[in-house]
Amino acid sequence: MPRSNRKARTFLGRLPLPERTFVADALRTETVGGTILLAAAFVALVWANTPLSDAYESIRDFHFGVEALGLNLSVAHWTADGLLTIFFFVAGAELKRELVIGELRHRDTALLPVVAAASGMLVPALVYGLVATSLGGTWNGWAVPMATDIAFALGVLAVISTHLPSALRAFLLTLAVVDDLGAIVVIAVFYTSTIHLPALIGAVLGLGLFFHLHDRRQVHGWYWYLPLALVIWGLTHASGVHATVAGVAMGLLLRVTKDGERGRRPAERIAHLVRPLSAGVAVPLFALFAAGVTLSGDTIGDVVERPEPLGVALGLAVGKVLGIAGGSYLAVRFTRARLSEDLAWADVVAVAMLAGIGFTVSLLIGGLAYPDPAELEHIKAGVLLGSLASAVVACLLLRLRNNTYRRLYETETADRNEDGIPDIYQQDDADERRHRTRPNPTDTDHPPAGDDRDHRPHS
Repeated sequence: MPRSNRKARTFLGRLPLPERTFVADALRTETVGGTILLAAAFVALVWANTPLSDAYESIRDFHFGVEALGLNLSVAHWTADGLLTIFFFVAGAELKRELVIGELRHRDTALLPVVAAASGMLVPALVYGLVATSLGGTWNGWAVPMATDIAFALGVLAVISTHLPSALRAFLLTLAVVDDLGAIVVIAVFYTSTIHLPALIGAVLGLGLFFHLHDRRQVHGWYWYLPLALVIWGLTHASGVHATVAGVAMGLLLRVTKDGERGRRPAERIAHLVRPLSAGVAVPLFALFAAGVTLSGDTIGDVVERPEPLGVALGLAVGKVLGIAGGSYLAVRFTRARLSEDLAWADVVAVAMLAGIGFTVSLLIGGLAYPDPAELEHIKAGVLLGSLASAVVACLLLRLRNNTYRRLYETETADRNEDGIPDIYQQDDADERRHRTRPNPTDTDHPPAGDDRDHRPHS
């Protein structure tokens, strides 16, 4: 039987140069933001466990805003519903880019990371449910361990100074982007109790106007969109749908086509401008007022003894690695894909372990699933313990392979002629040109010299 001419896909192979450049730019900002996020979480934990803890709680619970508009919210509420909208806006813009011009635009290249991300959300939820219900708990927190915190993960990478190859970093970014989309769908569907229809219709009309101005009329100027975005956010909040949904919706509406021949894609340009605000201000401030948990022997004991916090911790530390690594293996096993020759399955396991850091979105969903402050404290402790366990194990695994990562990183970035293009990509282009110009023996009626095989046509 004739063999298929389809070329096998390489899982975690070298990225195309434009994609590598975009990923490097995006992750550079996220790495700085992750370091700030680590610092903010540390300050919150220290602050909440000192004699100044009363001041921390007073600031966190202080209310301000316009009561007539239903916006007299606490500081913690403003950071969760307001500032995290910026985070989800960037996530929506990144997802739009990936779907239109990125690695997710082709079914073949999208299959593996999407399967890995989907199983990386499903398995932690199942682990939570099995642990919590078997110990007499409820399914209330099933969505808490589903998300990956890309900024926190990159902050950990910066601290241990590992030279993770761009393919693994891009894989981690894709996991986080798909997780964020899954999280916002979960929030919109499962954590919306009542709907105020007029406000929801107003928010949808506002999104329609946003799309018309940005995509159809191609109106420029932030002074048009910032007031409109605030109105959309306010109407979404008033509708009963979590306000962060407005952020991801506006991100998905951004235009990805170029503005003119030399123009940049608006989605990339806007995400580039907003990402520092998201990674460096919005997410750290949310962490500052969300991660303040009173830590004691009793707190750790409660995580181990109570079914829901234990389910959250194991969902992150165990469910994530089983879901992502297992989903990746099955996807490769049952498709034409093959793992990159430069990497091993141990690398996939290490990145899957790193994805068990579910700090920001897990804390957000935890606050929605457990509105009672006493219960929420235990869930937060479970998130912190599970994320810490994932980070420690991932660091150990990544450090064991760091010499390999350093070699791959140096090969990827070497630019001896200093022209701004890594040498390995120029070598790839040269090899491709030679392959295209090489004579193909099947294009002639005569066999090449020294070939005495029978070249009669096959029946």
